[in-house]
Amino acid sequence: MTARTEEPTVDLENVKRELETLKRDLLERHGRISRHTRHREEPLSQDFAEQAVELENQELLEALDQEVAEEIRRIQRALSRIDAGDYGMCATCGSDIGAARLKALPTTSQCVECAADAERR
Repeated sequence: MTARTEEPTVDLENVKRELETLKRDLLERHGRISRHTRHREEPLSQDFAEQAVELENQELLEALDQEVAEEIRRIQRALSRIDAGDYGMCATCGSDIGAARLKALPTTSQCVECAADAERR
């Protein structure tokens, strides 16, 4: 007879606290990036090579800002699922996501199987 290991449970209050802390940090980062990219005071350099670097940096900051904004949205959706009582249930098939997956990806809304199916499509 094999010993059955119990799946660890998810401490929702701890997850919520961690997500709210991460959200707050990301909102601060989002604000810093937004201020830097939208309120640029100095004109572009007269040197073409410098202009290219400045524009590339601007594009990188905008891409980072979009990634931060998307992560904030994922966190907000996870917090909403916690409040609604369906955190940890797969949004696609309704099965349990599993504590290990939630610990690794606390904003996930899909079980491993449904996430893999979505990746293949």
